[in-house]
Amino acid sequence: MADPGPASIAPRPYFGGPSVHTLRIELLYVEPTVWRRFVVPSETKLPKFNRMLEAAMGWEGYHLHMFEIADLRFGVLDEDDDDVIDERRITVKQLLPRVGSQVRWAYDFGDNWQHDVVVEAVEEPSPDARYPICTGGERACPPEDCGGVGGYEELREVLADPCHDEHEHLREWAGAGFDADAFDQMSVTKHLRQVR
Repeated sequence: MADPGPASIAPRPYFGGPSVHTLRIELLYVEPTVWRRFVVPSETKLPKFNRMLEAAMGWEGYHLHMFEIADLRFGVLDEDDDDVIDERRITVKQLLPRVGSQVRWAYDFGDNWQHDVVVEAVEEPSPDARYPICTGGERACPPEDCGGVGGYEELREVLADPCHDEHEHLREWAGAGFDADAFDQMSVTKHLRQVR
């Protein structure tokens, strides 16, 4: 199913009381597109937001990450890098203040997974909803440590060819249940709500 796009984007920002951000995250340079749409409380601090992004996409969370907007970088402070702003002081609302705001989120500096996160709506929380919640998406996240975009493309080619010399080995490595086309919205929501 194709992404229906931001058809329900609020025409103006929401400024009263507590709010929630509807976000779309897309894994870059991978075809076909891997994406999620989810809603989080706007006051979520970036360390927790990072863990939510990992949960939404399906990353296991044991690699470094970074948020980047223009020439600003937000992440975990490192004594060797004084150009990084301490993410612990920043909320989603501060990082992404309005509809259309966008941040580049990098995960695993070795495999160099790049994601764009875009604000589709900033609204009053619904009294009938429990947040965070996943509201859409397509396809599975690549397996951790598969070698970045190039390694993932090669992995998919081998997995699609039962006659390939490496098929059995990589099938076992990726896990028998790995399906690049799989997406389970309820499972993503469950993982989002387990983030502490």
